[in-house]
Formats: sequence, structure tokens, C-alpha cells
Amino acid sequence: MSTASSTAAATPNSFRTGPDERGFFGMFGGRFVAETLMPLILELEEAYEAAKADPEFGKAIAFLNTHYSGRPSPLYLADRITRDLGGAKVYFKRDELNHTGSHKINNCLGQILLARRMGKTRIIAETGAGQHGVAVATVCAKFELPCEIYMGATDVERQAPNVARMKLLGAKVNPVTSGAGTLKDAMNEALRDWVTNVRDTYYIIGTAAGPHPYPALVRDFQSVIGKEVREQMMAAEGRLPDVLVACIGGGSNAIGLFHPFLDDASVRMYGVEAGGHGLDVENGHCASLTGGRPGVLHGNRTYLLQTEDGQILEGHSISAGLDYPGIGPEHSWLKETGRVDYVVATDKEALDALQYCTRMEGIIPALEPAHALAHVMRIAPKLDKEQTIVMNLCGRGDKDLFTVAKALGMKI
Repeated sequence: MSTASSTAAATPNSFRTGPDERGFFGMFGGRFVAETLMPLILELEEAYEAAKADPEFGKAIAFLNTHYSGRPSPLYLADRITRDLGGAKVYFKRDELNHTGSHKINNCLGQILLARRMGKTRIIAETGAGQHGVAVATVCAKFELPCEIYMGATDVERQAPNVARMKLLGAKVNPVTSGAGTLKDAMNEALRDWVTNVRDTYYIIGTAAGPHPYPALVRDFQSVIGKEVREQMMAAEGRLPDVLVACIGGGSNAIGLFHPFLDDASVRMYGVEAGGHGLDVENGHCASLTGGRPGVLHGNRTYLLQTEDGQILEGHSISAGLDYPGIGPEHSWLKETGRVDYVVATDKEALDALQYCTRMEGIIPALEPAHALAHVMRIAPKLDKEQTIVMNLCGRGDKDLFTVAKALGMKI
């Protein structure tokens, strides 16, 4: 396994130009796939490059974003939280108001159009919290394509509402019992399916990870988040935000928020990983950037939770969407360059933040963005009142109600 340099990577001329032609962000990324899949990966890269150059493809995505998903999502000043914390103004980018209840639909609309452009007739996907699975099932229903969703058996149990939604939408949900029955294991099974059905199947990866070109194309489809924030903050405050905060699992909502701002040196960024039971607890967290080291998983080199001999650790998070022992390779590169700060929030801190947001603003966030809010609650009081924080509220809390109730000892 490769090891990270003890010093930060050299600062590039622009943080927004990667990956290179081989799919690398510095030493991270690439294409580590079975020989059977390489022709498909190259075909996908060629199709995506052609789609990006086609104005009609861009128009189709823009139309669906507006008329199907409901974009732009609002930028909301959390005024009660702002007053209570007593420091910087806290804004929420409310991507939980998108159709299907999270940011995942942004990427799925782009990829389903790409799949149709490539003539694929069957869709597969992995899902953790179920939001990506719901978004995939949704776009497949709209465009009359059959789909199969791979979901860890542990996540099937703790995200039952989303399993019901996927089935109602016509998807076949395959519970995965190997490993810990979570997102890593679901992705393993989806990749096995893809190798077996290379000719007719398109794999809609849900996060900014996997073999090139997936990290870049998912980032590009999710960058609508950050592009809207730039415009909305200029309208609201007349300037760019001082701080951006987003939760990090595989990292798609975060890179979507961060990427349009990466070359703005005045904007500080925090990615908040799942601290679980704490970094000092063995297999007790999913903070791969904070507590891991570089290795190869799911087709790319990135930071991973692993043993000394390279065996992938299971990890833990109360949040199914953050319960992944790796991270998108662009985030690994941004950590090495020092452009983005990566921190952790524990299960308890996320639960506290979820309850705080619910009671202060009348908004029930998903457990994933509750991790981001936990960090906002730490830093906002330390900033001046004229400074601003934008947090990506990337998912709504419906799916987590039973998990939260159980954790808090609530009777339903």
C-alpha cells in the first residue's frame, strides 16, 4: 500500500483543474479495475467528454433540475440558531428540499441521461442511507429503465422507509449480508454485478469515488450546489461566504459545495467526517481522512480505514450515509494540499445537533448533515457577527426517525 507524504502536496495553480488524463488528483484516484471493466470505463469517459461538449446535454440537465428536482434549492438564514450561537451568520443550503429529499438527485439525473445517451438498458446502483437508491429508482421510473439496488442488510434494517420507497418506485432491492452489511459491501456487490453484465448495464455510482471518470463526473453534476451558493450569497450578502461546511461520507455533497470555491482563498472549508464512538475506539468511527491512510478500494487510490497489512476495516457511524471506510480521491488530494480542513463529529454530537436544529428552526435534518451542523455549532460562536457560514443541509431526516428514536430512547 502507498503511504502519504508527511508534508502537504505542492499548491497547484488552480484547485479546479483535476483530475489529470489518467484520472489522478496528485497521487489519488486512477483506475484500478478488472480487465473486463476497463473497456466500459473508457467508453464511459469518452461518452462523458462528448456529453460535456454537447449544449443539448447541458440544457436537458438544467431543465430537469428546474422542473423535476425543484432547483435552485433555497439559501436559508437560520436566524434563531445564529442568534443563539452568538457569532457568525449561519446559512443552510437546503438541498433536502430537492425532489427525493437530498442532493443525490443532482447526480442521478446527470447519469441517467448519460446512460440513455450510451444506449444502456439496465441500471444498477449501491446505496447506504438509501437516498441514492431512492434517487436512482426515481429516475429509472421516470425514464422507464429497470434497476437493481444493492444495499447492506444492516442498512436495509435501519433505513426501512427508504427501502419501501425504492420498492414502490419499481426497483429490485438486494440486501447484502457480507461483511458488516453496510455501504462498502453494497458497492462490492454492485461492482460484481457490473463485471457480469458489462454489455447492457450502467452503474450509477452515488458518490465522488470509484474509478475515473466517476469522481469527476459526480463532482461536476453536484457542483450545481456550489454554483447556486455563489449567486445566492452575492444576492444576500454582496460577497462570498467566509466558511463552507459539509458532511463527508464518500464526499459528493461536500465536493459539490466546495468545488466552485476552491480557488477563492478567502473561503475556508470544513469537511466533517463520522467520528462514531470516537477516534480512540477500535473500529468505532468512519473518519478515513482523520484516522486512515492511503490505499486502494473500489477502483481508486484514496484514504482508507485499514489494518497494517491493508485489510479494510468496517468502521462505525450512526449515519448510514457516512458509514464508509473510504473517501472520494479529490478529498484526499485536498487534504494533502491543505486546501480543505477535515474534522470529525461523533454520533452523540450529531444527535445533539439534529435535536438542536429541529427545535430551533423547525427543520429535521438527516443524520448526515447533522454531523456538519455539530461543527458549525463549534465554530460559529468564535467568528465575528459580520462573518458568514454556509452549511449544506444535504438531506432531510424522515429516513432517520426510527434510528434517532431508538438512540434517544423515545417510544413511538
